Amino acid sequence: MKTLEEINHYHVNKNHLAKEYLDALKDPTFKELTEILNLPDEILMKYTSMLQDSAIEYEHCKNCKNILACKNKLTGFCYLPHVSNDGLIFGYQACKFQKKKQKESAYLNNIYLFDVPNEIKEAKMSDIYKDDKSRFKAIKWLTTFIKNYPDVSKGLYLYGNFGCGKTYLIAATFHELAKKGVKSAIVFWPEYLRDLKASFATDFSEKFERLKKIPLLLIDDIGAENTTVWSRDEIFCPLVQYRMQEGLPTFFTSNLTLEELESHFSISKESVDQVKARRIIERIRQLTEELQMISKNLRK
Repeated sequence: MKTLEEINHYHVNKNHLAKEYLDALKDPTFKELTEILNLPDEILMKYTSMLQDSAIEYEHCKNCKNILACKNKLTGFCYLPHVSNDGLIFGYQACKFQKKKQKESAYLNNIYLFDVPNEIKEAKMSDIYKDDKSRFKAIKWLTTFIKNYPDVSKGLYLYGNFGCGKTYLIAATFHELAKKGVKSAIVFWPEYLRDLKASFATDFSEKFERLKKIPLLLIDDIGAENTTVWSRDEIFCPLVQYRMQEGLPTFFTSNLTLEELESHFSISKESVDQVKARRIIERIRQLTEELQMISKNLRK
């Protein structure tokens, strides 16, 4: 049984909550929010402070023109309540602009990226630099590939000078196809090999199988890695062999010609093996068309 002091404290506290709530109702946005929730005042007054925070963000959203103009604590989201078991639960909900952005970028879930810069993650065909005529052949080839996919089995071995935009062009191609639901992967090959080797005891098979079987693959900067018997004979050769047999389009970027890449593959710390290197290059030739692109360094 409650004591008289406890009963008095309860009524004082209830009267205080009621006063705060009634004062808050003078704000039109706060009132609008409570009307939407459609709960008794006795329940709503318990959440006055949190509802006031919501009302501020709700008002911001009503007058917002775009996501860049967002005034809320978490850009693109509004702190709002929802009814649960005759009470309120508060959380962040995406605004209409954020939902639109999420919908427009949902296709990015179709692309697996490993150790690539932000500009590659955001590559778009519409943003491709077209003022340099030396890039026309590559752009035309990739545009045709987009048009004809999936009725194509060959990818592209695109080689040329450092920083001329080879990776960006192919990444933009993958982005266009991702919008159509095509899954792809872009991996920076030297770092991928280091990560794969370190994953023997964890998810090695999963990582390797993903690259083997994904519909589109870009092996970026092939030839920049240190050749080892393991990386050449146990990883790269089975990978290209599988993709060649399954007719899975595979792309490569490199600063090396195929002849230079053959020399790169033939020499490792352990041995010199020109036969194995030649077999790998033969598989790459069957997988791809070779195209050179020499252009100005766009990374300067």
